[in-house]
Amino acid sequence: IKEIYHIQFHSKTTTMAEKFDVDAPTLSRFVMKNTKDAELVILMNSLATSFKLISSAVGRAGVAQLYGLAGEVNSTGDDQKKLDVMSNDMMINALVNSGVCNILVSEENEDPIVVPKEKAGKYCVAFDPLDGSSNIDCNVSVGTIFSVYEKKDGTVDDLLRTGADCICAGYCCYSSACELVFTFNGGSVEGFCLDPTIGEFVHTRFDMKFPVDGGKRIYSCNEGNFIHWDQPIKDAVEAFKNGVGGKPYSARYVGSMVADIHRTLLYGGIYIYPADKKSPQGKLRCLYEGIPMALIIEQAGGIASTGYFNGKIGRVAELKPDAIHCKCPIIMGGPRDVGVVYDCYKKAGIETPSI
Repeated sequence: IKEIYHIQFHSKTTTMAEKFDVDAPTLSRFVMKNTKDAELVILMNSLATSFKLISSAVGRAGVAQLYGLAGEVNSTGDDQKKLDVMSNDMMINALVNSGVCNILVSEENEDPIVVPKEKAGKYCVAFDPLDGSSNIDCNVSVGTIFSVYEKKDGTVDDLLRTGADCICAGYCCYSSACELVFTFNGGSVEGFCLDPTIGEFVHTRFDMKFPVDGGKRIYSCNEGNFIHWDQPIKDAVEAFKNGVGGKPYSARYVGSMVADIHRTLLYGGIYIYPADKKSPQGKLRCLYEGIPMALIIEQAGGIASTGYFNGKIGRVAELKPDAIHCKCPIIMGGPRDVGVVYDCYKKAGIETPSI
């Protein structure tokens, strides 16, 4: 009888295990296993908590009357949406009360946020709480971008460093699923999906890489700025449209950096937001958009270039921000497609890095 009971019990638990993951590979487990740093686990858990809150708010935006403007502008002069303000508060509250943060920088705050001494820790975090929020009222994908540095002097200068000093960078995309993609400096790019049944981010994408063959032929840019671009960028976009290797590229532009970069990383292609006559310093923020995305792109096997900027073509990750809200140009994608842009620069007589 005991033997029959054991067989039946084992059969039932096996069936249950097939329906439910009894050993879920969660975000906390991954961070602890790969870093053995309890404070970093706390930090990532605090970030994850804010992502869950933001995801819930985005999902209920229509029902909860969260669409529309909040009546203010942020640090860079953009009109703030109600969800911008709410997402910013969610992230600040989670990080300040984590006990492991020292200085915070948000796109929505003109000045850095200094964590009170009794709650201060060793990490400095810069973030865009709701990237692409201009699209939120029409239900388009939005996201959060963040970069993490270790405290040195306990001042805002701790964040004004190149990507070489960024210990962790990532983004969270709020769409049909809530996906977190991040990387530790020098490590692989990993993806986690929020499982609403257990309220945890579960490891679903492993060692993310650009497609070896370059993937889909997609170019992504705001062609409304075409007349302001320098000639090599115009030539590159025309090459994509007319066909590189005899096959024209498809145009895909969401207008939310997180959504456009996420698609580029998964499918292949190129994302372009260059410096131009209208925005000679570029349009995207260096500290919490350019550098974190550059780390992800490069560690996934792609190229994150500034294009022609400050007299040369360089890496976004090598830029040193001179202010917390300074801007930078971006050309990000796989080697095949960034190579097309570099070829156009070469034809214009501009020294170009090798791929």
